[in-house]
Amino acid sequence: MPQTKTRDLGGVDTVDDIVVEACPVREVLDRVAGKWSILIIVAAARGPVRFTELERSIDGISRRMLTLTLRNLERDGLLSRTVFATVPPRVEYELTDIARELHQSLLSLTDWAERHRATISAARVAYDAERLTEEG
Repeated sequence: MPQTKTRDLGGVDTVDDIVVEACPVREVLDRVAGKWSILIIVAAARGPVRFTELERSIDGISRRMLTLTLRNLERDGLLSRTVFATVPPRVEYELTDIARELHQSLLSLTDWAERHRATISAARVAYDAERLTEEG
């Protein structure tokens, strides 16, 4: 959707809050908050990692999904891909500086989740019990 310009009362052009294609913040969050992206970032945080190492360490990911997610993370500047001229070729993935920063934020989030896991679990039990009595 194209941006449109309007004039405010002072005659100065302002840009409407119409987003060009998609909200950039949402697009970034959708990418980095994906289940596979987070697991890849966590796995690669220990240092350079090979495709097969990622495949073994991330339970449930298909080769195709791993390939697509790696490409997207590389495209977004979160992973660097290095191809070594060996036979067979060896490829390693490594976090970029901005991905290391993201990893620190993910660690904060997982710390928070661990600290509040019991509280959230108790809230769920209470919520479900309340719903059962309302329906029954």
